[in-house]
Amino acid sequence: MARFFRTPKGLALLTLLPLLALAAAGQGLALAAPCLLAATLTAMIIDAPIIRWRERRWEFPSGALLSGLFVAMILSPREPWHVAAVTSAVAIVSKYVVRTGAANVFNPAALALVVSYYAFDTAQNWWGALPELPAVAIIVLLATGGFIAQRVNKIPAVLSFLGAYFLLATVLAFAGDPARVAELYRAPDLHAALFLALFMVTDPPTSPPKQRDQVVFGVITGTVSFAAFELVGAVYFLLAGVLVANVWEAVRRYRARGKRRATTRP
Repeated sequence: MARFFRTPKGLALLTLLPLLALAAAGQGLALAAPCLLAATLTAMIIDAPIIRWRERRWEFPSGALLSGLFVAMILSPREPWHVAAVTSAVAIVSKYVVRTGAANVFNPAALALVVSYYAFDTAQNWWGALPELPAVAIIVLLATGGFIAQRVNKIPAVLSFLGAYFLLATVLAFAGDPARVAELYRAPDLHAALFLALFMVTDPPTSPPKQRDQVVFGVITGTVSFAAFELVGAVYFLLAGVLVANVWEAVRRYRARGKRRATTRP
């Protein structure tokens, strides 16, 4: 257990616990529990036997638990529990279906939430980012998310995403109608952007390790997120940015592997 909680997944789980406790208290445990339990249990039940088959031993499905938590903390808790369960199932299946080499292409929760929007017309209020609590609660979000971002060495991705996203919003506010982008600076959109930056842009399997690539990844995420907000306006505009950046990272990894193979050939 001690070793596990020193890994990126273990640290992410630890840092999500304070957020989850505060968010559930703010929403009301009776309201939040059905979707939370449905999402996390479904994800783990599906992933555990797949891991057993692939690794030839039983392992705790920590990645599935994280995906289930992200799904539950972004979906509105007023969605039916079975919608949360199906969304989590899509997240886990996508890890094994959409892959390049040894890694999944998309952030599982982000992809599943977009699919769920089109399948069930789901609402996303990002309640796990504490938007309904007093403004001081944002300190907990920044502290916990900043801790995990620093530990997994993804600060450049976080800063480049936030810089590109809010720079574009600020430019548009000065160049056009400020009211069009004012909501991005208020709850829940502000909290959602911070949550995405600190916990999803930093996802180790789907984001680059090198600082230079992280900057490009963050800028792509921020630019596409803002473009989706302006052009589409759908609730998943932040998730769209992550998914497009995931594609860029998958292509980058594929090309890097090709170059390595070319240099090792006799």
